[in-house]
Amino acid sequence: MLAEGPLFILRNIDFLRCNLAGTLNKEHIDKVITRWIKRHLQRLGAEVNLEQLNSLVEDKDMLAENLENLVQKERQQGRQEGRQEERQEAEQRALESKRNAARKLIARTEMDDQTIAAIEELPVEEVERLRAETQH
Repeated sequence: MLAEGPLFILRNIDFLRCNLAGTLNKEHIDKVITRWIKRHLQRLGAEVNLEQLNSLVEDKDMLAENLENLVQKERQQGRQEGRQEERQEAEQRALESKRNAARKLIARTEMDDQTIAAIEELPVEEVERLRAETQH
């Protein structure tokens, strides 16, 4: 998940800023670190606007806000993916339940495949396949 990268950066911004304060070439180091952060976020696929970010020291609040927005977006996307997976699993369980019911009807009744397909809301081809499986 992308959120791990931005959270790492957010946790370490103040550490970097404090260590840059006493450094001789702090402007150069600041630019190098700022460029690295921008590239790192681009590699992560971050869709945040960092064009205006020129200095980790001067633009800390803007960077933190952009990263927080990214984290929120990633959390939302994760929740959506989780809900979609749950729906797919529920659909699979429902389909398997219909198949099991169709197998029982095949085994216990004289119903034709079209009737079973209509009752269980399955394609006729699926019921035909289930019938072939039960006869073997």
